[in-house]
Amino acid sequence: MSTTYDFLVIGSGVAGLSYALRVAEHGSVAVVTKDDVSEANTLYAQGGIAAVMHAEDSAEAHIEDTLVAGADLCDPEVVEFVVREGPKRVRELIDMGAEFTREKGNGALHLGREGGHSANRIVHAADASGYEVEHTLLDQVLDHPSIDVYEHHFAVDLITEHHLGQHVTRVRPDIHCFGAYVLDEASGDVVPFSAKVTMLAAGGSGQVYRHTTNPKVATGDGVAMAYRAKARVSNMEFVQFHPTSLYHPEADSFLISEAVRGEGGILLNQAGERFMPDYDERAELAPRDIVARSIDNQLKQRGEDYVLLDISHKDAGEIREHFPMIFETLGAYGIDMTEEPIPVVPAAHYQCGGVQTDHHGRTTINGLFASGEVACTGLHGANRLASNSLLEGLVFSERAVEPSVAYAEEQTQPVELPEWDDSGTDQPGEQVLITHNREELRRVMSDYVGIVRSELRLDRAHRRTRLLYEETEDFYRSSEISRDLCELRNMIAVSYLIIECAQQRRESRGLHYITDHPEPTERERRPSLV
Repeated sequence: MSTTYDFLVIGSGVAGLSYALRVAEHGSVAVVTKDDVSEANTLYAQGGIAAVMHAEDSAEAHIEDTLVAGADLCDPEVVEFVVREGPKRVRELIDMGAEFTREKGNGALHLGREGGHSANRIVHAADASGYEVEHTLLDQVLDHPSIDVYEHHFAVDLITEHHLGQHVTRVRPDIHCFGAYVLDEASGDVVPFSAKVTMLAAGGSGQVYRHTTNPKVATGDGVAMAYRAKARVSNMEFVQFHPTSLYHPEADSFLISEAVRGEGGILLNQAGERFMPDYDERAELAPRDIVARSIDNQLKQRGEDYVLLDISHKDAGEIREHFPMIFETLGAYGIDMTEEPIPVVPAAHYQCGGVQTDHHGRTTINGLFASGEVACTGLHGANRLASNSLLEGLVFSERAVEPSVAYAEEQTQPVELPEWDDSGTDQPGEQVLITHNREELRRVMSDYVGIVRSELRLDRAHRRTRLLYEETEDFYRSSEISRDLCELRNMIAVSYLIIECAQQRRESRGLHYITDHPEPTERERRPSLV
């Protein structure tokens, strides 16, 4: 059985849904998502969308802020068009029905401010902006007659010439994507989804670390699939750790939005001493890499497990109004943010690298596009500026439409896809191996490839992930396929890519800090490539 569409979208966050809505005007669309359709990193984005929406702000200032945060590794042309196209994308969301927070009295958009920004420019819906954006787009997608949504369908691998038995030379590869093999979790069947164009919008990989703000679905599936299909991957060493996730045994690294610091929250060590001015003149509003490293340094110096984020000096009513979801969630853990500081610790938050694209979302594989956190577009460089991520997904998904439609119109000959081959496999008899290897991988990545790295730590991580890879591949080849096994396989692949890129970069730049090479160097100012 084969399922055939003009466009296949893998992932259901802001990038995938906004792209699906646009290309649905030009053909049939399948949206494949491995969990509930709304379960994506987008849903958990608290901050909002960075966009120049006020006369006192300027595109030039937003561009400069992005370039500074990116530590001289951004593509200036990409930064330019993303910033300038951003306001239009925000207005489109408003026209669709997105209800962003407004100023009392005049009804203008309330614009927040976050670390690294020189002006208030964060369009938000209180502290649940991702939820508002996700559901605005999802309502449109579910009502569209040309879009079919497949929940609990796991994309296992992209289909290329390798699966068709065709030869691809190593010297001049000319690879095409014809869709993907997809596991229907309800039936256990793996079905080939045939498509003229495939959009990879499968999100990030925070789950490779023990502490992450990402949901459990963020296991790096998109990058791993693209890497196995021989797409170019770059800048994976730049993993952004959010400085402030809740430190609580039951909280599962709940994110405390950067907007809390933007509204006046200060960071204290457990002795009650404010420390950020000692590290950076911008104090709590420094870019995330600086704040995360500063907290990490405090924890190591003092032998403590967390620091404190305090906004209790602000008006209690304003706190509850600006951060209703955070206030309510903290209350469930017995913490009143209007009366006491919040215990916080850095957690893996955002993947700045990914599948390399051009300025229209095209990857190095024909017919395969990428948008959102899975992609490395050149916008973020060595460090993402706060709230530029939803912006990037909206802009690149729109820019990918025209070349996607043109490519689809060229594909006049249908390609017959082979069925999934599971011969020689059996029910997995050692499920404990998947669980054990997953936890071991997360420990290795957290201990050796975290906020601060060294060549010795990276070498150790490389050796250990290699052993995990060999064990898991043996298990994969002999076992019937499952989501847990595929996720582990993808997490190992992404971990390898992070380590490989980190070993290539023999300098400290942005989010990559290595003790053997603590300063940036001009000769290393280039993307890392795999």
